[in-house]
Amino acid sequence: MSITTLTLSSKGQVVIPKEIRDELHWSAGTRITLVSSASGVTLKTAPKKTSRRLEDLIGMLKHDGPPLSTEDLCKPVDYSADWEASVKRIR
Repeated sequence: MSITTLTLSSKGQVVIPKEIRDELHWSAGTRITLVSSASGVTLKTAPKKTSRRLEDLIGMLKHDGPPLSTEDLCKPVDYSADWEASVKRIR
């Protein structure tokens, strides 16, 4: 872990030294979150954005077995048998 002193520019900007950027694997375009507190601020790498395109989700869930028809997928699910079995195990 490195410690350094920075100077705030007239535009309110700071430069994160290359040594620290390299240590944190931060390059141009890295999204950073700034969290303020009573003692100062903390910089953290922002979480990566998740894809919201349907095409990117295809194949994400795997199904073992034969394909299911649309009718079978749309049938109501009866959880009562599973629920009753769970209650019996708890007792």
